[in-house]
Amino acid sequence: MNLPRIVLVTGTDTGVGKTITTAALAVALQQQGSSVAVYKPCQSGNVDGDSDCTEVVRLAGPLMAEAGVVLQEPMAPVPAAAIDNVVLPPVAAHADRIRRLASEHDHVLVEGAGGLLVALDHDGGTLAELGALLGDAVAVVVVARPSLGTLNHTALTLEALDRRDLPAIGVVLGSWPTTPGPVELSNRETLASWSTPLLGVIEADAAGLEPGIFRNRAAGWFDRLRLETSRLDGMPA
Repeated sequence: MNLPRIVLVTGTDTGVGKTITTAALAVALQQQGSSVAVYKPCQSGNVDGDSDCTEVVRLAGPLMAEAGVVLQEPMAPVPAAAIDNVVLPPVAAHADRIRRLASEHDHVLVEGAGGLLVALDHDGGTLAELGALLGDAVAVVVVARPSLGTLNHTALTLEALDRRDLPAIGVVLGSWPTTPGPVELSNRETLASWSTPLLGVIEADAAGLEPGIFRNRAAGWFDRLRLETSRLDGMPA
């Protein structure tokens, strides 16, 4: 399976490994000769120094990484914006920026905030609505936990994508423990049996790896993903 021009990276919840998955995908694509941009519509938690774009660049190396709006509190975008007295841009504005990035790069990786249906603007626009605006150029990678409860959360996310006619490329386990227990092993086996592919498994301490080691290992985490370079020619702006 090939990655499309625009990939939305969503999670079954917050803290499941979206940023690490985004960084690893960026590395794997760049190693195949693709130019990659990373876009984060809403970055929360700036007061604590949180910056997913900075983390992606640290791990993946130099690339275009941009946040649409930066918010101070480590909260969902709408309440964080209320505290900051910031008016969030509509998801259509994010879609316009992503299309521009896609006209200049082979792939754009778009990292969501929390899960698929977290509101990104004041009208309730979500990552799912953003995907619908981007049309046929987009598909979704779902990042999940390996722990108890992940089967339900992952199934709900995949069902929400299917109901909206948003294609799911597959699922990534974003934080695989060094010593998995029966629950993790069973969940991995079950996810691998679903019709939506289990694309890969990322080790739990990946964020703590020295960046050079991270880059050496990244492509190997995606067992079910064929990464091929798509060219810029013919991509509409």
